[in-house]
This record gives sequence, structure tokens and C-alpha cells, in this order.
Amino acid sequence: MTIDQAFNASVEYYDDWMKKALPNYADIFNTAVSLIPFDTSKEIDVLDLGAGTGLFSKHVLDKYLRANFVLYDVAEKMLEVAQERFRQQPRQFKVIVGDYRELQVNQEFDLVISSLSIHHLTDEEKARLFCSVYDLLRKDGVFINIDQIRGETAYLRDLYWENWLARVRRVEASEERIQESINRRTKYDRDAPLWHQLQWLKEAGFVNVDCVYKNYFVGVFFASKT
Repeated sequence: MTIDQAFNASVEYYDDWMKKALPNYADIFNTAVSLIPFDTSKEIDVLDLGAGTGLFSKHVLDKYLRANFVLYDVAEKMLEVAQERFRQQPRQFKVIVGDYRELQVNQEFDLVISSLSIHHLTDEEKARLFCSVYDLLRKDGVFINIDQIRGETAYLRDLYWENWLARVRRVEASEERIQESINRRTKYDRDAPLWHQLQWLKEAGFVNVDCVYKNYFVGVFFASKT
């Protein structure tokens, strides 16, 4: 099963699962949106990489009502859910089905966002993508990435894993659903250490780079072009 097939298969329960499986879901997305530096009355252009069902874009839209979005994802059925989510704002949303390792967009953006997606790439692909994001941003643009972080040692990796299992089993009764998530993680996840991700962002050209929020293996990364 390819990665797009795996996520298309989860489309019916994905949003609910994310809110259970992501530690401190509300804190993470509230932090991410709070980092956007633009006036809320501004009409900004946003690129959402690995947009899935549009969860991250929905949080941005709630604050930036005039924002225009390009949702980019390889999983077509996930994007169909996103289109339904934003059916009241059809002019503000464009959907592209494609692999963002080879971005096909012909415009610049004020903001590029991504959530729980880039960790599926190899380290080399991550570094190249960060360079592509830098090139797509306008002079005052920013990149906000919610993503997984690989523990530096086996002890930390075990700590993160056991903590996640304990948390998710408190809120999810279905062991089948948990196992499906574990199987996707085992097959598709390629987490990178924190300092590697920060270094790749700096090497891409970003000036202000940090992981401004971290909860075990999930972090909110911020990078500005100027």
C-alpha cells in the first residue's frame, strides 16, 4: 500500500483520530496560529503542504478570514474532505493533488504551513523541501511546520513512544485504530532529530528559526525569511 492509499483509507475517521492521537492538540495548533505575524485584516496567500483534510488551514482561516489557500497533498480523498470542509469559501481555496517533493506552483506565498506530514520524507528530501519553501515565500514570509521529532537516544525514543501509547489508550477504545496508526508509523514515518531540522531550515536561508513548542515527539517549528 502506498502512502496516499494508506491515508485515503483513513479518511472517514482521520480528523477525530488526529484530535485523540496528537498530544495537546489544541495547544499545538493555537501556538502555531499565534506565530503568524500578519495583521488579521490582511489578505494573505497560504500554501498548505500535506494539507490532508484541511485541519491546519481551518485553524488559520478562523483567524485570517480573507486568506487564500492552496492545499497540496498526494492523497486525493483527503483533499475531497477538505473541499467539502471549505465549500462555503470556494474562491479562497485551490486544491492540488500531487507529491510536494516536486512542487508545481506558480506563485509566491506569505505563509507556508504543514502539519504532521514532512516527517514522511527522507532527510535529504526534507532539506530540499525547506529550500523550495524558502524560494516560494515572499520577502516577509514565514514557514510554520508542526511535525514529529526523533529522540536523540534510544532512551528518549522509548520514553516518547510509551508516553504516546499511554495517552492514546486513555482516549481511544479501539485497539484496532491504534494498531492502524502504529502500522502507518512503522512503514512511513522517517522522523528527524530536532537539531537536524533546525539546521536544515537555517541552511535553506531562513533567518529566525526555532522550535517554539515541543511536547515529547511533536514540535511547532517557526522560520522567517527576514
